[in-house]
Order: sequence, then C-alpha cells, then structure tokens
Amino acid sequence: MLSVLSLVLIFSVQTFACTTFLISGKYTADGKPLLFKNRDSDQMQNALAFFNDGKYKCIGLVNGTADWNKEVWGGYNETGFAIINTAAYNNNIGDTTKLKDQEGVMMKLALQTCQTLADFENLLKSIAKPMGSDANFGVIDAFGGAAFYETGNFRFKKFDANDSMITKNGILVRTNHSLSADLTKGFGYNRYNTAFNALNKAYGEKKIVPRLLFNMLSRNLYHTLTRTDLLADLPEQRNIPEFKFFIDYIPRESTASAILMVGAKDQKHVKEAMMWTILGFPLTSVAIPVWIAGGNQLPKAVTMDKDFKSPICTAALKFKSECFPITYDRGSNYINLSAVINRQKTGYMQLLQPIEIEIFNRANLLKAEFAKGSKTGEDIQSFYGWIDQYLSIKYSEQFKVNLFSK
Repeated sequence: MLSVLSLVLIFSVQTFACTTFLISGKYTADGKPLLFKNRDSDQMQNALAFFNDGKYKCIGLVNGTADWNKEVWGGYNETGFAIINTAAYNNNIGDTTKLKDQEGVMMKLALQTCQTLADFENLLKSIAKPMGSDANFGVIDAFGGAAFYETGNFRFKKFDANDSMITKNGILVRTNHSLSADLTKGFGYNRYNTAFNALNKAYGEKKIVPRLLFNMLSRNLYHTLTRTDLLADLPEQRNIPEFKFFIDYIPRESTASAILMVGAKDQKHVKEAMMWTILGFPLTSVAIPVWIAGGNQLPKAVTMDKDFKSPICTAALKFKSECFPITYDRGSNYINLSAVINRQKTGYMQLLQPIEIEIFNRANLLKAEFAKGSKTGEDIQSFYGWIDQYLSIKYSEQFKVNLFSK
C-alpha cells in the first residue's frame, strides 16, 4: 500500500486537512482500542463540551462559535463508542451534489445514537441521500470493533482493523484521501506516510502509549518526502528567529487541536474509556484528560467561556503567534523554529513538556485506581480541579499568563 502511495505523493494546498489513525484493542498492550485525530481547520478556537441531548451522553470536540452545539468534530459516548473524521476530497469526483460539509452533524448524531460499529453502519444506510459527506470516519466501540468508513454522498466502504488482509497489526491511518477512491486526487499523502511510518515503528518498539503518541504525531517534525528533520539542527537561541519551510508536516499552521480516545477493552469496562485533548496548536499547548464517568462538569481550562473561548486554547494561540509572526505574503508557510524548540531549551514545546508530563503521571495514577474501583467520579471531579489550579499556577509562573482572567 505504501509503495502505491509513494507514486502519488503530491504537495497539498492549505485545505482543511487532518491526520488520523486507529488501533484495534486486539493489538494494544492493555486491550483498549485507540482513536486519534490531529485536526486542521479554519476554526482556531476549539473546546470540549459535554452533551446529554441524545440517547447517550457524550463528550465532543466543538468549534468555539455561537452554534457550537450543532456539530461535533470527534468524541466518545457513555457506551464506549467513539468517532472522528478526516475530509477525503476524492470520494465524490464528478458528483455535482450541492449538499456538503455535513460530517460534524453526522458525528454528533452518531455519538447520540450509536453503541456499535453496526449501529453506525445502519446510520449511514438510513441517512437521506446525498449525505453531504466526503470523509473517512474512524470508529471504535466496546465490542472489539475498530474500522474506517470511507464515505461519499451515496455509499461507503468499510476498512476493518481486525481484518488481517488489511492490516497486520491493527493500525489504520487516514489523512485527506480515501484509499478506495482515485489516488491521483485528494491530499495528505505525505502526512499519511509520516504517520504510517511513525506508528509502525512505535508498534515494533512497544511504544503505543498516549503520552508518546501525541509527540509522534501532533508534534512530529519530520518530513517523509524531503527527509527533513527539523529536530536535527536546533536553533541556538530563542531570541534569534530561525525560519523553516513548514508545509506537509503532520502539525500545520492550520492545526487547531488533537484528540485521542482511549476506548474500553470490553463492555464491562466502559466507564474506564476516556479522552485526551490538546486544544490550540499542539506545539504550544498541553494534553488534558476527560472522562464521561466524571460527570458533565469538565475542566474549566477546556470548556468555553461566555465568548466561546476555552482558556487553554486561547493561551496556545497566543503562543502560536510567536511561531508564525509573518502575517503577510506567504508567511504562514514559515515557522519560527526558535520559538518552538532551541538549544537553550526555552522553546514552547520544551517549557510545556514537564507540565504535560505531570498531568499524564497523575492521570495515569487516577486511571489505575479508578479501574480497581478505589476511585469514583467524584475523584475525577477533584482531579479536574487540580488540573485547573496546576495549569493556572504554571502558566502564571512560566509565561506570565492568567488563564482564567475575566
């Protein structure tokens, strides 16, 4: 498959691109499936929201806009069902249908009503045609299901991660093309190859764990086609800008968030399912965990204020502006690497890393106790309180930023 893709490598324009993957629980160390999305969008303000307006409660990634509750751009529900998408750009070649961009509406409906992959397939069959879709939907459930659905306006094709004829290690990757469609169309071939190579290497090294996955994907600074590694020769100083051409890496100037759902290994452990989220530019933000089992009050850092902005996303976008300071001509194609990472270890990625590691360490302890039954939803709420307090202190100390200013 990779050899075919290498024949059609093309540089993408700045489309709304995403990089996603899923891994069947049959191939993970703890038996839990994983579902990941690095989101590119023209909506830079992203947040998390808790929904209870359907058959099932769910947590979803939403746009920070007044109509935030109409669409979801990835999330999971109380049954362990989770879904993400990427735009495909090659499922509807020649189709003149005007209805489009319904993927966010479809994903919210799926989270409200679906428990299994079969439920989602029935939903796709029952939705009025044309569906307004040109996408790859990644789905996992608590019954061992894990698959991508390459979906156009009138039909879909399933790629099952448990099918050994499709993948030998349960890993499936999708960017901005469907593999069942015309491979001379669509985008994201370079990002596909970068993600595919990174994940398969990590699988061989037994490094498929949430904390490392964000660094492997959302903060991956290797370009597979040009073999450029931005980490190979770091800038000497933070205060001397050093610009690098920044096109077709997994993180992009248009990256708005990243999410990783850790599913349930079976129906008996559905309450253990959870979701990690990076809001804002992944190189200038940190991952924060949430659980449906913790109730509808999510950390203040990831939820919207009265202006539809989440505090952690707002801070990340402020930091990001230093990484892309050229606002004219084609300035967004060039990243100031000095602001991201440097030999002085004062880049945003370096300063934020210990903060994120502490959150992961404490979250992992809580997850272990919660799985044993010695912690409850109330303890998750207490943990959310600690997250907000910890972030408030660290951002004030490190960056002189008041996360929760009115």
